[in-house]
Amino acid sequence: MQLQIPVPPCKHSCHTLVFVASGSHTMKIGYEEYCTIANEIIVVPADQVFSIKNVQNTYTGYVCQFHPDILIRKYGSREMLNEFDFLKISGNPKITLAPEDVSNIIAVLDRLQKEYSETPTANLNIVQSYLIALFYEMNKNSVKNTKSISAAEVITNKFKELIHQHIKTHHLVHYYASMLNVTPNHLNKSVRTVTGKSAAKWIDETILLEAKYLLFQTSLSVSEIAIQVGLDDQSYFSRFFKKHEGISPIQYRKMIDKS
Repeated sequence: MQLQIPVPPCKHSCHTLVFVASGSHTMKIGYEEYCTIANEIIVVPADQVFSIKNVQNTYTGYVCQFHPDILIRKYGSREMLNEFDFLKISGNPKITLAPEDVSNIIAVLDRLQKEYSETPTANLNIVQSYLIALFYEMNKNSVKNTKSISAAEVITNKFKELIHQHIKTHHLVHYYASMLNVTPNHLNKSVRTVTGKSAAKWIDETILLEAKYLLFQTSLSVSEIAIQVGLDDQSYFSRFFKKHEGISPIQYRKMIDKS
């Protein structure tokens, strides 16, 4: 597999797993940037905005996309999914594999590839079983600090999940603070301690990411996109976008179209 060009902000309804066999690429998931090299895996949760900034020409590996529903079929459950931190919006998406585990990961990915390439219709029970095995193999290498996680980190992770769910309708810090049963000041302090940015900054950046994805991946007008991100006033939306991005939404779309 080779990725030839950078990918502007976009998102999919499926989870996307990228295993790097050689080379490297730089990806943004939300506003966090990750450089992934050989024997590392990066996971983009479903509906999370991502972009690929840089790809080496020698980059090889696997891309595996799967709908979240396949994991709660015959052999899975929603409770089981909680074990896989990398599938969560607030989780750690990057996994560095131990050398002894690389062959196991490749074997599972090869088996999944074979199921789709050599059969007219993939057996979803087989696909689900191998995906679950893959995730438990990945979990052995996943960095987890659940025993030492601070109260601020717990609040911040929940906040990230909430803004992902409600960004189209709610943009005020006090709304999310009330959902988390904390004061706006405490929420801001917790988020800033963990991420270096205020809760309000996270909200603004999430609105901007959603807008950039819609400008790139849809044909919606600027006024329709403004409504989609919860900013009904097109003029205000355009000012908001230019303040953060340095160019207007129309200019951004033209720039993306030319790239």
